[in-house]
Amino acid sequence: MTTSGLLFAYVVCLLAGLTGLAIYTEFRRRSFGPTPTEDHIFRCDTCSYVYTDDPDVDRSRCPHCGTMNDVFTF
Repeated sequence: MTTSGLLFAYVVCLLAGLTGLAIYTEFRRRSFGPTPTEDHIFRCDTCSYVYTDDPDVDRSRCPHCGTMNDVFTF
């Protein structure tokens, strides 16, 4: 093999290894990372407390002051 052929094979093997490592890391992150919840986010109009509640709830009572609040949209 020529020098350029060896250099090309070295670079291809290095890039293949880095790609494999990136794919492996992404699969591990997805399998062990936290999953997003479907809960609704609420922000109290009275005390400005931010809290979550079940996805089937449209209005929720604030756990701090008891005021009923609508779903907060960003």
